[in-house]
Order: sequence, then structure tokens, then C-alpha cells
Amino acid sequence: MWKRRENWEIGLTRRSLLNGAAGLAAAAVGPLGVSSLVSAAAPPVGKQAPGYYRYKVGSYEVTVVTDGVNRSPLGENYVRNAPKEAVNRALASAHMETDKVTSPVTPIVVNTGTKLVVIDTGFGPRLYKQSKGAVGQFHSNLDAAGFDRNAVDAVIISHFHFDHISGLLTSDEKPAFPNAEVMVPASEWKFWMDDGNMSGAPAGSAAEANFNNVRRVFRSLNEVTHYVPGRELVSGITGIATPGHTLGHTSHIISSGPDRVIVQGDVTSSIGLLFVRNPGWHVMFGMDGPMAEQTRRKLYDMAAADQILVQEFHYPFPAVGYVQKDGSAYRWVPISWNPMLKLAAPTAARVGGAFDPPPQI
Repeated sequence: MWKRRENWEIGLTRRSLLNGAAGLAAAAVGPLGVSSLVSAAAPPVGKQAPGYYRYKVGSYEVTVVTDGVNRSPLGENYVRNAPKEAVNRALASAHMETDKVTSPVTPIVVNTGTKLVVIDTGFGPRLYKQSKGAVGQFHSNLDAAGFDRNAVDAVIISHFHFDHISGLLTSDEKPAFPNAEVMVPASEWKFWMDDGNMSGAPAGSAAEANFNNVRRVFRSLNEVTHYVPGRELVSGITGIATPGHTLGHTSHIISSGPDRVIVQGDVTSSIGLLFVRNPGWHVMFGMDGPMAEQTRRKLYDMAAADQILVQEFHYPFPAVGYVQKDGSAYRWVPISWNPMLKLAAPTAARVGGAFDPPPQI
């Protein structure tokens, strides 16, 4: 029979944790200053493993390939309709660094069995050098994932911002996917290649820089196909109009058998997690904040109601999971890492019909 122990308690406090850590550190060093737990030290590696993750959608194989993480100071007007203090509170509550814009960049590759398709291309190798490897990793991570860029059949672009089109070129300004059909939203092309629109961009602005980058990228390509949302672009991959972030911004649905995944582009942009929790916030990079909000709520209401898997672009790697309704906002539920190559999680069958054609620009 067990004898009752009096005054038994576990004193788990911050002080006891810190004291315990200090005691362990002291115990690891003997009287001569030599570690008693390890026999040798090793220098820190200082870098991550190549970033790619695979999952199945029906018979299709999706490979998420990171381009890196872009970091910059948080500006006063990062969210146009919320003060910086509110943004910092939201960052702190998500255990993210305050006063910083931390934006993962996440293109994907889809193997349909007959076609190898890239959706968006990251910042490109030129920015890899300028950022000292922080971004522009897509090409090297493609190599690590076992892909030959010469074997890519199609590259589908969601919209024309730097981090989505710049990887279309190599570091020496040559086509990075020389045998691929490059497919772009027709309304994006019409807006960004218009000289009148470009002349209206303020000198030295981010908009002017983007107009210049669009011309740099596409004038280095031999041929570009313009597509309209609502049509199948490659077998099993269909564009859906999701305007607001840019006026021609387009997301995509990958379908194989009963399984679906929405590839959402920048429906939530930059610090993507903030705009799931605060869908009414309008990021400074968006062209039409109210339209972007309307699109975001429409897409996420559909994804939540039908439990459709969502592949994000600016979420923590591998940026795939589910959106759930949470009052007037939403919450992000990432998938669990799976060592087996199979469907990330069950999805509902109903998709489509929820979006109107994009506006004429």
C-alpha cells in the first residue's frame, strides 16, 4: 500500500526553469573547464536545408518550393486603414517580430503526369545576390528538388509584382524556363504594359519600379500567352479571377479526381497571416483595398464552407492548409508535415462558379 507523501508539489515557475537551465550549464563543465557531457564542439552550420515539400492532389504531385523570406522595416502606412500600433499588436500576438515585415515567398511546381507546370517564380537569382541569399532561392531549390528547368512545360503567372515574375529570368537575363509556355493574365498585361499607365506612376515610387521590372522581364522572353480566368490553362489547372491586390490578379484551382487545392497567390499578401486574422485590413501594396477585401472574404468563405485545401504564397513554409471562419475573421490551420507522399488532407468536392470574370481595365 502506497504511503501518502505530505507537502508534495511541483513548483514549475519561470525562476525554477531559469535556475534549472543554469544548473545544467554548470554541470556540463567540470572543474578544469572541460565539458562532461560532450567530447568536442562543432561550429554552427549557419544555413537551412533546401526548402521543398511534396503532397498529392489526386494523381497530381505538387511540390512547394521556397524562394526564401523577404524582410523589411514596418512602415507607418503598411496597412492603409489601421495604425502601425495595431499592426504591431497583431504581430506580437502571433509571436512575430514587431516593426518588421516578414514575408515568405512560396512558388509551386505541379506534375500532372503529362505536364510539368510552375506557378509563379519568386524574386529571381539577381535578387538572390543582392539579398545575400535571403530571397531568390527558387532556382537553386528547384535543382535540389530534382527539377530541370529545361523540362518545364508551362509557367503560369498570377500577377506582375516583383516576387512573382522576376524568376522568369536567370542571373544573366536569359529565359529561365526556355522550353515553357509562359502564361499571364490578359488584364495584367494590358495594365502594366500600357505606357500611359506607366507615365502616371510617381517618379521614384514602388509603382514606377514595378513598371520597369515588368518591361525588363517580359522583353527578355520570346513569347507570352495571355489567358482569361475561368478557363482551363493546363489539364486540371483553371484560373479564377481574384482582383484587388492588382486589378488582374488571378488565383488557380488544381483539380484531380475529386481532390482540389486553391492556389491563392496574393489574396493575402506580404505578412499573409495578418490578413487572415484581419481580413478588413488593406495592405499598402494593394491597388484596390476594398476590392481586395471583398475578394478575400468571398474566396475564404468558399474555402471554409467547402473545406478546400489552400496553397498560400506569403505564409510560413510549406504554406498549405485550411481556412476556418472565426466570427467576422478567419483562422489559418496549417497541415501537419507528412513523411508519406499522399494527399495533404481530405478535401470537399464542390469548387467553382463563385467568381465573376475580371473587370475590364
